[in-house]
Amino acid sequence: MDQINIKEYRFFTPVQVRFSDIDGYMHVNNGIYFNYFEHARADFLYRHCEWNIMEIGTVVAKIEINYIRPIHLEDQIRVGVKVAKIGNSSFVLEQVLVGNTQQEKEVIFASSQCVMVSVDMKSMKPVSIPSTQRSKLEEIPEKTA
Repeated sequence: MDQINIKEYRFFTPVQVRFSDIDGYMHVNNGIYFNYFEHARADFLYRHCEWNIMEIGTVVAKIEINYIRPIHLEDQIRVGVKVAKIGNSSFVLEQVLVGNTQQEKEVIFASSQCVMVSVDMKSMKPVSIPSTQRSKLEEIPEKTA
């Protein structure tokens, strides 16, 4: 994740910066970035992978965020998601928070790597990634906004 190539990301979710996201330093609070990344992961799993979380859910096992530059209220942002690795019951998503600043300059605000685990919703124990979702994770999505 050291070198970020935006062209490797084909799935993007737009995110609206809300006034309540802004802290006393007049930029988005660092904790809110987790929400932005979570929203994009959920959108990716739902729209691209057609994941039915009522049967087989997903939980976060580990997440890392690299803060690159602050986000301000009028910045236009979106989150890119790509699959970095697929195991038996776990998979790794890499994400990048990008957008345009108030000055119309496209920048990278943050990056993230998240280890997800598929779980049985009744027992909350790890289970193999369902075959349909595995094939969706393996394919490159069509380019989205």
